[in-house]
Amino acid sequence: MPVLDIVIPVYNEEKDLKPCVRRLHDHLVRTFPYPFRITIADNASTDRTPEVAARLAASSEEVRYTRLEQKGRGRALRAVWSASDAPVLAYMDVDLSTDLNALLPLVAPLISGHSDLAIGSRLARSSRVVRGPKREFISRSYNLILRGSLHARFSDAQCGFKAIRGDVAGVLLPLVEDTGWFFDTEMLVLAERAGLRIHEVPVDWVDDPNSTVHLVKTATDDLKGVWRVGRALAVGALPLDRLARPFGDDPRDRQLTGVPGGLARQLVGFCVVGALSTLFYLLLYSGFRTFSGSQVANALALLVSAVANTAANRRLTFGVRGRDRAMRHQAQGLVVFGIGLALTSGSLAALDAASGDASHGTELAVLIAANLAATVLRFLLLRAWVFPERRSDAAPQPSYAASQPPYAAPQSPYPAAEFHPTAPDTTYDLTHAHDPRNAR
Repeated sequence: MPVLDIVIPVYNEEKDLKPCVRRLHDHLVRTFPYPFRITIADNASTDRTPEVAARLAASSEEVRYTRLEQKGRGRALRAVWSASDAPVLAYMDVDLSTDLNALLPLVAPLISGHSDLAIGSRLARSSRVVRGPKREFISRSYNLILRGSLHARFSDAQCGFKAIRGDVAGVLLPLVEDTGWFFDTEMLVLAERAGLRIHEVPVDWVDDPNSTVHLVKTATDDLKGVWRVGRALAVGALPLDRLARPFGDDPRDRQLTGVPGGLARQLVGFCVVGALSTLFYLLLYSGFRTFSGSQVANALALLVSAVANTAANRRLTFGVRGRDRAMRHQAQGLVVFGIGLALTSGSLAALDAASGDASHGTELAVLIAANLAATVLRFLLLRAWVFPERRSDAAPQPSYAASQPPYAAPQSPYPAAEFHPTAPDTTYDLTHAHDPRNAR
C-alpha cells in the first residue's frame, strides 16, 4: 500500500501529461523513501488525454488513471482522495511549476503526524518565484481579500501544491462544497477555523506561460466562494466542532487532578468579554441617564449589555457555536442578568438612602463596584448552569483516526472514482525519464 498518493488533475493536457508524469515518477524513485502512487485524474478531457493517461498507467504499477465525466478540479480531488487508501494525499498541477524538491518537506510533517494539512507557498520570504506582474498582483490581492474577509492566516491559497492526511480528508472533504478552483481555499479556511495544523513550505515556482486558466472567471468564482463561506461562518452553519480535536493526542484533552478542564482559557475569555461588556454597559447607562432616572437607566443598560454579554460568552468563552439552544442560553442569561440587576439596583438604592443626591461620578463608581462583586457569581452560573455541556465535553474523545485501522481511509458519501487498469500495448519507460526543463 502506498504511503503517498499524488493526484494530477488534467483537462485536455495531451502534450504536457506524459513529460509531467515521467519527470515526477523519476523524481519520486530517486528521492522519496516510501511507497508512492501517482493518480491521473482526467476532468472530462475531449482530446487524446485519456489515451496518453491510460498508456502511462499501463507502463508502471505506481501510476493509475481515473476519468470523471464532469469538469472541476475540486470534483476530481474529492473523488480520488475519497477513494484512496493512502495515509497521505497530495496534488500538484500538471505543468509542475513548483520545484519537486519541495515535495518531501511538504509531506514529511503529515507522515509523522505532526500536521494535518500542508501547502506550498509562493509568497513566503524565502520562496523564489518567476512570474508576470499581472499574476503576481492577482495572487497577492486574492490572499489579502482572504485575510480581510475570512481572517485567513495561511499565506498562499492558490498554489497548486498541497497535501492532506487521509483521515483528516475523510472528515473535512464532506464539508467542502466547491468543485472548482475555490476547492483549495474552502478546504484551508474550514481547516484553519477548526483548529487543524497547516504546515507551509516555501517553494521555488516558475509561471507556465501556456496556462489555460481563465483568470477573470476564476477570480469571479473565487469571490462568490468567499462570500458563501464567510456567510456560513458568520451564522454558524458549518459543523466545525467535529473537526476541533479529532486527530492525534491533544494536551488540552488531558485530565489533571483538581484542575477543571478548560478553566484557564474560559477565565481569560470571560475577563475580556466582561471588560468590554462593562464599558458597553457604562456607555449605555450614561446615555439612558440623560432622559431617565438612575434605576430605569440601570435596568435598560444592563438588559441590553446582558444580551450582548451572553452571546459573546457563548461563542468566545465557552466555545458554543451554531443556533442550537441559542434562545435557551439567552433566557438563562437573563436570569443571571436579574441577579446582577438586583445587586446593582440595591447598590443604587443604598447610595440614594445614604447621600440623597449623589453625583454622576459617584453613581458610576458604585455601579463598577457592584458589577465587580457580581462578576464571580456570574461566571460560576454561566459555567455551571448556562453552558454545562462544555464541561461534559472536556473528557477526552476517541480520536477519529484511532477508530480506524492503520492508514484506512474513512468512508465517504461521494462515489468512488472508476479506475482503468487496462490500456493499449504501447508503453513508456518511466525509470530513467529525462525532461529538458530539468537542465540548468
